[in-house]
Amino acid sequence: MASSFKLFSSLSSLTTILIPILLSSLCTASTAPTGTNSPPFKRIYAFGDSYTDTGNTGSATGPNAFTYVSNLPYGSTFFHHPTNRYSDGRLVIDFVAQALSLPFLPPYRNQKANASTGVNFAVAGSTAIPHEFFVKNNLTLDITPQSIQTQLIWFNEFLEKQGCGGATKNSGCTFDDTLFWVGEIGANDYAYTVGSSVPGSTIQELGIKSITSFLQALLKKGVKYLVVQGLPPTGCLTLALTLAPHDDRDAIGCVGSVNKQSYSHNTILQAKLHDLRVQFPHAVIVYADYWNAYHTIMKNGDRYGFKEPFKTCCGSGGDPYNFDVFATCGSSSASACPNPSQYINWDGVHLTEAMYKVVANSFLHGGFCHPPFEYLLSRKQHLG
Repeated sequence: MASSFKLFSSLSSLTTILIPILLSSLCTASTAPTGTNSPPFKRIYAFGDSYTDTGNTGSATGPNAFTYVSNLPYGSTFFHHPTNRYSDGRLVIDFVAQALSLPFLPPYRNQKANASTGVNFAVAGSTAIPHEFFVKNNLTLDITPQSIQTQLIWFNEFLEKQGCGGATKNSGCTFDDTLFWVGEIGANDYAYTVGSSVPGSTIQELGIKSITSFLQALLKKGVKYLVVQGLPPTGCLTLALTLAPHDDRDAIGCVGSVNKQSYSHNTILQAKLHDLRVQFPHAVIVYADYWNAYHTIMKNGDRYGFKEPFKTCCGSGGDPYNFDVFATCGSSSASACPNPSQYINWDGVHLTEAMYKVVANSFLHGGFCHPPFEYLLSRKQHLG
């Protein structure tokens, strides 16, 4: 990861003057959805898994063990009803949309929604590697047929319906005013192979290859502004802690082997993003460093009001983690804590709105994007 910091260190001096202005405008936008100034982007297209999915998945189609997302207390903090988001409220992509003065992104599967300001193609349980690989290798934990390549197919179908496939193209077929946000993708691939004979190195190789192919396909369409999230330190999730031996812990109490796996994945992903920047010099390609943002928050939890780094807010089973994979959040046996803002983990795999908000701020304002998100905004502002 050190190479990425060196690669973009020169950008700091270029954006020193612009950053205070851009941060000020973003802070204003997050509290005021409309205003006299036009939003920097007219629309957002998002991709990813359950960390980004705003409603493409319901209880009946949820990933293994997490099949209650259409039930309360999901959505209880902000929306006050379930929205098929895997959290008590908003996700990172929701805070991004608000910061850019845009409405929340409707899920692609809601065909009646207004798609003029963007669409969310992310699917809970989705993988980087096509589903056929998991079927072929009898990896039955993967019950979600959609992968990142499926989301690309959906996106192409969406463009066709917008009239972007033929000779006559409307203004919505160019991406000068569109932000593409690729949420974390690939964590499920590793999770679905736990206990199998498929080595992690195979998952890493195939996963990175599929993600790179997906990003190339977007960039070949003329995408100019692209944010790609890395994996979080998945060893800090409650599910990982319940499955791993007690002696497999790192300095902050997470599962060390799993966190190393996520870190290694991200290192290779960043190298691929560097290659894509060379291949597509017209595009601004930003890496959102989920791993280090999350890790930093874990080490400074009190600063953000977090008192429970590992215990789930919504679950069952009592101490130490309040997590039972057979009675997860939303089931009749589970209940939610009264103070989710003090918890990082919501249901054992997904995070609370409070955590997603801090992560989003880390990306937008906290220096955990490379190059900085402010640089992307300044390029957009300069090019118009």
